[in-house]
Amino acid sequence: MPTYDYECTECDNRFERFQSMTARPLRKCPKCGGRVKRLLGTGGLLLFKGSGFYETDYKRAAAPKTETGDSAAPAPPKPTDKPASTAPSTPPPAAKTPPAKT
Repeated sequence: MPTYDYECTECDNRFERFQSMTARPLRKCPKCGGRVKRLLGTGGLLLFKGSGFYETDYKRAAAPKTETGDSAAPAPPKPTDKPASTAPSTPPPAAKTPPAKT
């Protein structure tokens, strides 16, 4: 429910009321009983609550440094000295011969 700002036209008293959007605007000033008008533009603010709205919420902590200054993250895997097998795991399909003309 939004908070609406009101201003009295007689005593210039400004006040806020927490009302539902379907509630009728107030008509009388609580201070002097004069007419009030509802002010526009004071409740339209978008407010994000909770985590997950900032770039820094998703950053990971840096890996701890070792004595040599390198990070303690594991090194990438090294390539093996064995050549990769080039033989296919399944035999190639048999060659088809065109049908004989009769």
